[in-house]
Amino acid sequence: MDPLKGFQLNNVQSHKNRNMGKRLLLIVLVVFAGCKGTSQEEKKETAKETTFKVSKTDAEWRAELTDMEYYVLRKAATENAFSSELLDNKEKGTYVCAGCGTPVFKSDHKFKSGTGWPSFDREIEGNVAFDVDYKIGVARTEEHCAVCGGHLGHVFNDGPSNTTGKRHCINGAALDFIPDGN
Repeated sequence: MDPLKGFQLNNVQSHKNRNMGKRLLLIVLVVFAGCKGTSQEEKKETAKETTFKVSKTDAEWRAELTDMEYYVLRKAATENAFSSELLDNKEKGTYVCAGCGTPVFKSDHKFKSGTGWPSFDREIEGNVAFDVDYKIGVARTEEHCAVCGGHLGHVFNDGPSNTTGKRHCINGAALDFIPDGN
């Protein structure tokens, strides 16, 4: 047998084995990413069953909120980064849920995170509820208004280390701002 031919056959076989390995890895990743444990399903069902002090029909929410407020608060959408007029707001006051007016964050706890969304190092305790969401395939801590259930954003552990270490990354469309003294 020609030694060059043997080398070519081994090279082709090696290439096929690498491709087979890549395909197998891709299949395994797809299967694991698509798996939903029962605890995830139970969590979603529990969140859907929760009743809030302020409860409205979908039609009522649509009529009261702007399109962006509706999609963020009621459909858990995310506004575009750097699009909120509240991002650079430096006034003293309180940020309230745009759906029901519940105070959720204080300006004293706002900081510039550079992410493109208003960020706070802590919430007004008792007015923000937390849940786990898996929308992007990994667990994230979702924040919503404890009074109406409106989606606010997510909380991460990369905030200011000199305070809480938390970064509440909040959609500006989910908030209204009430200056101090009003």
